[in-house]
Amino acid sequence: MAAVTVGEFPVGGSAPLVLIAGPDVVESRALVLDTCEALVEITRSLSVPLIFKSSFMKANRSSGTSYMGPGREEGLAVLVEVKERFGVPVTTDIHETSDVEPVAEVVDLLQIPAFLCRQTPLALAAAASRRPVNIKKGQFVGPAGMHSLVRKITEAGNPNVLLTERGTTFGYNDLVVDMRGLAEMGRLGTPVIFDVTHSTQLPGAAGDTSGGERKYAAVLARAAGGAGVAGLFCEVHPDPSTALCDADAQVTPEQMRCILEQVLALDVARRALTGDEARALPTPGEKL
Repeated sequence: MAAVTVGEFPVGGSAPLVLIAGPDVVESRALVLDTCEALVEITRSLSVPLIFKSSFMKANRSSGTSYMGPGREEGLAVLVEVKERFGVPVTTDIHETSDVEPVAEVVDLLQIPAFLCRQTPLALAAAASRRPVNIKKGQFVGPAGMHSLVRKITEAGNPNVLLTERGTTFGYNDLVVDMRGLAEMGRLGTPVIFDVTHSTQLPGAAGDTSGGERKYAAVLARAAGGAGVAGLFCEVHPDPSTALCDADAQVTPEQMRCILEQVLALDVARRALTGDEARALPTPGEKL
């Protein structure tokens, strides 16, 4: 599996576990900067590369009255400040082809949301940006089905693709994570990220908002770490109970530290057990 460079560091292959994290949506400049400062302290103390993530817009909302974000101009300005102040790469969602060019000027990694993962014009526009692209697996897509989505981008001339698992629809208002899917997607030759907090989400379970089962975040993260993912994706908020999006799923910085410590220990053990420190998920065509 070839590593993908994001900012100045590699993701996947023999590279260290990476963390993609931040508040789900830009609620305020101060909250974003405070959260990033906490994450920088945590990741540097654990020698974990950090890609900071926060959305300038959350287009997929349960209710028309739900907070959607400050918009592209204001949100990107905050991400620029994050890069300048903390020196970390940043990522954010793109929703429309018109987002791609201005967003690519700021971020180091473009993220295609799960519900938009099959939108061909969006994928091709992202590919043309020459920025690395993180495709979040749709809740309605099987792991093997991500092959054609990866091909859209790679055949358009951009080989720098990440895939992120974030759970699969399991009846009404629930998600389930099939850990076999991590290995299945790894065989496509792309680094695989595990979205810890969205995988605990209960879509639409709270009526006008989505619920969540944060108590399972560490359990799922440990399982993914044992499977050999290239990194974790987590929504991190200083006070999740007051969060304007995914309040029941986001974790605090201290919870994030605990999760990282556990997964790092598992990652070290997994690499030792395989007898090959460079080994992560199965490469294309490799048998388990």
